[in-house]
Amino acid sequence: MTPYFIRRFLLIIPTFLGITIMVFIITRFVPGGPVERIISEYQMAAAEGGRGAQGLKGQVQPLSEDQINELKRYFGLDKPVIISYFIWLGKVVTGDLGLSSRYHDPVLNMIVERMPISLYFGIITLFLVYGICIPLGLVKAIKHKTVMDNITSVVVFVGYAIPGWVVGILLLLLFSSNWEIFPLGGFVSDNFSDLNFIEKIGDLLWHTILPITAYVTGSFAFMTFLMKNTLMDNLASDYVRTAMAKGLTFRQAIFRHALRNSLIPLATSFGNNISIILTGSFLIEKVFNINGMGLLGYESIVERDYPVVMGTLVIASLLFLIGNILSDICVAIVDPRVQFK
Repeated sequence: MTPYFIRRFLLIIPTFLGITIMVFIITRFVPGGPVERIISEYQMAAAEGGRGAQGLKGQVQPLSEDQINELKRYFGLDKPVIISYFIWLGKVVTGDLGLSSRYHDPVLNMIVERMPISLYFGIITLFLVYGICIPLGLVKAIKHKTVMDNITSVVVFVGYAIPGWVVGILLLLLFSSNWEIFPLGGFVSDNFSDLNFIEKIGDLLWHTILPITAYVTGSFAFMTFLMKNTLMDNLASDYVRTAMAKGLTFRQAIFRHALRNSLIPLATSFGNNISIILTGSFLIEKVFNINGMGLLGYESIVERDYPVVMGTLVIASLLFLIGNILSDICVAIVDPRVQFK
């Protein structure tokens, strides 16, 4: 098993290179980069002030060609794509993710500052999703086609059909705008630093309930049906019937045999959820104005802040690749029959 995981870790390198090269090239050819944004800002300022030289097609061109070339050198856009990529990669290896082209702050510091917020929501979501989907799927499989199963299936299907960010908007409209029970967004209140310890916990929970509901709604539906369907397949298997024929009760057959085998499909997706824990959700954090990694990645894409885009991609891709290996480890723990060669 050890050689298998060594090979898997070594495969992270070419996969990571492929992902980052592809996105790096895309950022170079997508219009609206940092130089274009600066030119556009100067054009707007010059148009409002009635200053600037008249450029092509009647547009105000406030920057000279030398100034534009200087900006390209500053942002590293004056070199060929491949050379620029390896220069960027060399900095990444040393832990330097560059500077934000919009805020001029170190990208690594921006990510580290926002990571605990996404980690907070991600861990709570992970525990709630698995804490809900496994027992609920278990009960639904045992009580298949009962009233309880039918009612919960409708609820789960609705949750599966509606994206989490849509649920977040509905929750804000209902509980924040109309009834004013919960805040309209944010991670904590403006006076959070003035509160005592108990009040801080209450304020944090007050701001957590709606976002966590949006996170969980979009996540646990698939896991619940996966747990139910897998458990029903195992309950219909010959080894379960044989175990019951040897004297085990139905309950014992479930918890000693069927349940563990039913956890294998859930174990395969556990590692992939690690990346979601840290990177957060772009749209949910945008809806609730939570200043985590998800919102940072969303704003960097909208604002064409490519150093931040690449920085968040580095973190997300590494977590996803390592998560795949963790999924294999989880499968091996749940199913001792698995032998990686």
